[in-house]
Amino acid sequence: MENKLKCYIVDDQLNSVERMEFMLEKCQDVEIAGSSTNPSDAILEILLIKPDVVFLDIEMPGLTGFELIEKIRLHHLFPKFIFVTGYSQYAIKAIKTRAFDYLLKPIDLDELKLSIHRIVLKDDMEDLIQQLKLSNREREIIELIIKGFSSQEISEKLFISINTVNTHRRNLLEKNNFKNTKELLLALTSRKQ
Repeated sequence: MENKLKCYIVDDQLNSVERMEFMLEKCQDVEIAGSSTNPSDAILEILLIKPDVVFLDIEMPGLTGFELIEKIRLHHLFPKFIFVTGYSQYAIKAIKTRAFDYLLKPIDLDELKLSIHRIVLKDDMEDLIQQLKLSNREREIIELIIKGFSSQEISEKLFISINTVNTHRRNLLEKNNFKNTKELLLALTSRKQ
């Protein structure tokens, strides 16, 4: 990824904002585009800045993180939202709101880096998929391959036979001139450098 991910931080606790800024400065591929301790003010800034990623708390006075997401999406802006919270009980609700990730405080730097790496890989994969001319089924299969699933696991997950999975894998490689899956994955990861 050539451009850095623009990140915005929303947390009603100033020390949490400062800690997240400190940790993000240790991550490659990101730049801090802004932050706020007031969720209502944050909405206006997010709409103006249009960040790629918004790190946000859930329980904040005046507006919860979930309400903030709704308001941003109503304006047809869809950054990746990563919840950063001290509460584990909202994880299922976060999944239902299609949040990209859910990190528990205190944030572990390695977990944060992994989350950012997943965003970069996902964006790179989207670019590659656009170039590769994949069918919907091939797209599903390649996404599962990238996540580390075996052909057997893919067949169980997609409710298709292992022979069908292997046929799709073979067709995917042949029509895009890759010798094997490893070469395809290398093409994807080399786009980051």
